[in-house]
Amino acid sequence: MLVDRQFTWRENEAFQARLRRAKLRANACVEDIDYRAARGLDKTLVRALATDSVWVDRHENVFVCGPTGVGKSYLACALAHKACRDGYSAFYTRAAALFRDLALARADGSLRNLLLRLSKVDVLVVDDWAMMPLSESEARDFWEICEDRCQTRSLVLTSQMPVAKWHSQIGDSTVAEGILDRIIHRAHRIELRGESMRKNPPKEPER
Repeated sequence: MLVDRQFTWRENEAFQARLRRAKLRANACVEDIDYRAARGLDKTLVRALATDSVWVDRHENVFVCGPTGVGKSYLACALAHKACRDGYSAFYTRAAALFRDLALARADGSLRNLLLRLSKVDVLVVDDWAMMPLSESEARDFWEICEDRCQTRSLVLTSQMPVAKWHSQIGDSTVAEGILDRIIHRAHRIELRGESMRKNPPKEPER
């Protein structure tokens, strides 16, 4: 019993440490995802992704697209939270913050170190991806991220723009094709629709 308690304590401490490093935006759990709202959420797909986070082990990606307020960020954070529970590392960032950090790192000469740290994260969540056209340096830096993670780590992107429009948002045709070729072919797509859930938030999560 003492050994079991010690093991459980260490596992919980490790999990809490992964959560702190992940910096997830919401206290999201897959068990609390609301399937009652009419937003086209595929319950079977989400539960399959949540089962032991197999998609992370397979180095697959997840794209969550849809209009504002339909729960894209919550869903992405819930999947990352489950990955942390299953022993994987995760990190959440908004796209604007990511590109700002990359620009600062480029300016002070620490870009390679930042890219290296990001490449070691099992699940990288980039929220609000492709909301506006990328600059040349942003597209190039994101290509580096995708190249480092291709078939070795997982990427979760949330976006108000459908995947079909990402190419034009990236800008440079060659860079866009390089990015999309590295992330699309091994990706699960979750297409959400409907009105903002913030207007009428659910009183209780569905179990």
